[in-house]
Amino acid sequence: MSNPPTLIIVPGWRDSAPGHWQSLWAESVPGALRTVQDDWEAPKRNAWVGALAQQILSVDGPVVIAAHSLGCITTVHLPPEAAARIQGALLVAPADPERRGALVDFAPVPYQRLPYPNILVASTNDPYCPVRTAGAYARAWGSELVRLNNAGHINIESGHGPWPLGLALLQSLMADGPTGTALQSPTSIPSYPFQLQEIAV
Repeated sequence: MSNPPTLIIVPGWRDSAPGHWQSLWAESVPGALRTVQDDWEAPKRNAWVGALAQQILSVDGPVVIAAHSLGCITTVHLPPEAAARIQGALLVAPADPERRGALVDFAPVPYQRLPYPNILVASTNDPYCPVRTAGAYARAWGSELVRLNNAGHINIESGHGPWPLGLALLQSLMADGPTGTALQSPTSIPSYPFQLQEIAV
């Protein structure tokens, strides 16, 4: 029987503060790792992608990524040898580096299918990425798209601390085997108004 995947939490620009769902998961999910960057304020693509790739390759076995904002863009820039180790990825509120000068080093964003199952969670009023751009990412990446209504940047400021819906989506990815089986549908989760959209590729 294979070992369960290791969760790697990938924060975005300026890191995720205490109380953010990423920080809570880092503390509560057994064996979880958190990517640490040398410069959270002035991110550089090569440094950020290199740090994440090195962390992934240092893990014995498959990994599942839980990325937020610029962490999503860092993840999709990974080289093939690191991407091949990913069992699945939860990509939450991806950034649009072409719209924000401090993140421009991460542009252009790769528009190609990712080699692992992934769920992209986007908000209809995210101030850092228009929902249409997030939808274009999802189509290009082969994502299952979960669209949240008026959820802001899906962070502490928009009321997403523990975020049980996100944890349920994460668990669906953690449960999948390393063979890339179909994602478990989160549509059975009660009490959370969202839309799951299958993306045709």
